[in-house]
Amino acid sequence: MSSEPFEYAVIRVVPRVERGEAMNAGVILYSQLHRYLGCRIYLNEERLLALDPTVDMTAVTAALAAIDEACQSGRPTGQPPGARFRWLTATRSTMVQPGPVHTGLTADPAAELQHLFDLLVR
Repeated sequence: MSSEPFEYAVIRVVPRVERGEAMNAGVILYSQLHRYLGCRIYLNEERLLALDPTVDMTAVTAALAAIDEACQSGRPTGQPPGARFRWLTATRSTMVQPGPVHTGLTADPAAELQHLFDLLVR
């Protein structure tokens, strides 16, 4: 298997948008040539509560679950993986936001996703 381009974005939780403090909670990775779209999500609730003890944990958990669902199943957009990646990484001003999209090369997108998740989230 050859190394092919991929794109990824970190999913951040910003409990109080006006303060700009963020915590990484996931990674989304897309490789067109490998026909791969995947994400890993992990919410460190203790750390998030340290940023904002009044954060709506239910809303954050629901937003992260919606990202995971859209990535894994295609719902609610019903679009192919590339379109879903673009939709998931579109800029938003909410508590759960995608970071900038970055690129790289990989022969194994699933292993790359796990590596980025361990490096940037865990």
